[in-house]
Amino acid sequence: MPRFSANLSLLFTELPMLERFGAARECGFQGIEIQFPYETPAEHIKAQIDLTGLELVLINVPAGDLMSGGEGLASVPSKRQDFLAAVNKAAEYADILRPKLINVLPGCCFEIKRFDQYMETFTSNLIHAANVFLDQGIKVVFEAVNTKDMPGFLIHNGEQLVQVLEDLNHSNVYLQYDIYHMHTMGEDHLAFFQRYSERVGHIQFADAPGRHQPGTGHIDFVSLFKAIDASGYNGWLGAEYRPSVTTRDSLDWFGRYCHSTD
Repeated sequence: MPRFSANLSLLFTELPMLERFGAARECGFQGIEIQFPYETPAEHIKAQIDLTGLELVLINVPAGDLMSGGEGLASVPSKRQDFLAAVNKAAEYADILRPKLINVLPGCCFEIKRFDQYMETFTSNLIHAANVFLDQGIKVVFEAVNTKDMPGFLIHNGEQLVQVLEDLNHSNVYLQYDIYHMHTMGEDHLAFFQRYSERVGHIQFADAPGRHQPGTGHIDFVSLFKAIDASGYNGWLGAEYRPSVTTRDSLDWFGRYCHSTD
């Protein structure tokens, strides 16, 4: 049975961050993830994790200006030192919070003629992150993001994901597969999971179009969740959507697809 985690960066935003942990637990989640927890002291987050008994599944390495329209950090050659500092910040939080996974966002390349240079920078930086977090016992993942929402995103389809993974051949690097992003790019999710499920470290989802809760778009989540279950994937599925109503009112899908997160 799928294990669903609540992404507290997008869910329960009706509440201050530190109140979202209890709300997620009350709604039946046993795992949570936070995109960028760095505005909240790690000790405060740890206190909420301990209080609620939630498992922290995933955080991201800081991504610089990526979320405000920039290229981010991980693939930009001139930002190597900034990326190293971002990994150090994530490692400081990881020492306290002990997430299962840490995601390295590849970021964007706005000059296509420099694509190869950006990709080389990203793979070098990803290896560095994988080595740092290997010492902490934390798996590293990286993801593809659709180029409609984020034009110029360096890695934007499943083929690229797998190619980078195979080129790296690093024991501590796994794929993060985002159903919303890959659906937006026209990917065949069922075929991907049938072939590559053992390489996937984490899955995130939202319906498309709109990036809202399951049932608001065109994705057949019944078939999709069954296929993921049948594929042998044993990780978490992160609910990373923007509720079209209040978060609690958006959780009809949760009762349908998972009566228990055990």
